[in-house]
Amino acid sequence: MGGLAKRLGVLDIFCIAVGTMMSSGIFILPGLAYAKAGPAVVVSYFLAGCLMTSAALSTIELVSAMPKAGADYFFIARAMGPAVGTVVGLLSWFALTLKSAFALVGVWAFTEKFFPFDTRLLVVAVAVFFTVVNLWGTKGSSLLQTVFVLVLLGLMSSYVLKGFSDVHVHYFVPFAPQGWNAVVSTAGFVFVSYGGLLQITALAEEVKNPSRTIPLGLLSAVSATILIYCLMILVTCGVLDPGTLIHSLTPISDAARVFMGRPGEIALTVAAMVAFLTTANGGLLSASRYLVSLSRDELLPTFFGRVHAKKQTSMPAVLITGAFLIGFFFLSLESLVKTASMVVLLTQALASACVVILRESRIHNYQPTFRAPLYPWLQLASLGGVVLLLAEIGMQTLLIGMIFVAAALIFFWFYGRVKQEREYALLHVLERLSARRVVRHALESELKEIIRERDELCLDRFDHIIETAEVIDLSKPCEPEALMEQLQSVLTARGLEGILSLKDLNGESGAVRFVEMFPESRHRSYTCRRRPFV
Repeated sequence: MGGLAKRLGVLDIFCIAVGTMMSSGIFILPGLAYAKAGPAVVVSYFLAGCLMTSAALSTIELVSAMPKAGADYFFIARAMGPAVGTVVGLLSWFALTLKSAFALVGVWAFTEKFFPFDTRLLVVAVAVFFTVVNLWGTKGSSLLQTVFVLVLLGLMSSYVLKGFSDVHVHYFVPFAPQGWNAVVSTAGFVFVSYGGLLQITALAEEVKNPSRTIPLGLLSAVSATILIYCLMILVTCGVLDPGTLIHSLTPISDAARVFMGRPGEIALTVAAMVAFLTTANGGLLSASRYLVSLSRDELLPTFFGRVHAKKQTSMPAVLITGAFLIGFFFLSLESLVKTASMVVLLTQALASACVVILRESRIHNYQPTFRAPLYPWLQLASLGGVVLLLAEIGMQTLLIGMIFVAAALIFFWFYGRVKQEREYALLHVLERLSARRVVRHALESELKEIIRERDELCLDRFDHIIETAEVIDLSKPCEPEALMEQLQSVLTARGLEGILSLKDLNGESGAVRFVEMFPESRHRSYTCRRRPFV
């Protein structure tokens, strides 16, 4: 199984993240949100963005420590275990694929205005095109995404700059007609507008210099998205008559018609279509990496993780995700899209919890290059915000979500559980609390390898000697003579001739030699790790 190519830079991550976020959340939802909160809907968008930023900070810390494909699945599995990881991995793949399908529905709705025939086959052709581009390689897909996002940001910036002079201040009075409770609850309603940001970390393994690129790319993406959302909502509320805005499903295009005429309406309609296309392409690119990561951990068949030697992309994962994307396009998506929003919230909550678990586990090789500030208050505030938004999401959606969670757990029980028993950080926390040994330090070794790959470190001879050293674990302090007895048995099995003494350990005697039938023992050292007596 080959590795994925490291080809993505800051601009690539920025454009993929922005493109995955900007779609129906800004081009369809503002009218519906305005009906709930009035002009204060701009505050709702800001609050939702702040909550997403808190989750992004925790996620960036985790990804900077473990820049691997399917990143949020990867670090959740290492923090909470393969069962939770399997649920998150499968649900994140499902949510991103579904969000991309919903974006294609948006493309279909807008193309119906321009063509006198059913355009569903045209949209399917677009989905096939994106699948082929992703098969060609990550760089080609990210280049296409960059072009789309730059065009989109240019059109949205023109909308804001031209619209400010036509804003009517009296449209903002009263500012919060439904009260501030409605403003907060509406923040949960529009939270889906930022959905997809955290899932972009699924591409972490394909990022050049992830320690620098991922923090810069994601933080700049969420900051730019919050800014452009709030400015566009501000212009829309100040330009469009409230009675019209409440009933509009295309509020941005309708507002553009007011101060830019028919050409402006067409331009913003094109912007909406470009936004949907970026969401579909970015979602397809990111979702396929979850299948790769699950396959590597033997939680899915190895077929899903195969990487093309020349293109350095996982063709089976992309093909399967593309096929499901087209299939979801023809489904009734309303309830499933709400479930996808719940998955985004669940992933955010688990990311915050993972930071707490990994820090409290005190695993030496958990070495993020970026640390989330205000620990643990930022993580606790993020968890509290998620609970509040989940309370507003509705019982039907929660029930559907629980069904999907149960299905993923059943799959793990009958397939993934028999494949592996992975060590995870929560066991280290339990070991600290119980003072009983429950881990084998396999996670430490895995994280060490990730650090080497991340920082492009090379091992010298001393590193190899240390890594291959025999470890004798002492349960309590002991006298030198007792230590000699334990070392004698180990070294004799390795080919030591004679009796070991303290002079040999101190390098004062040259009498100890190894027989030629054990040549590997010449470069093997022996270390002792002393555990405190409890």
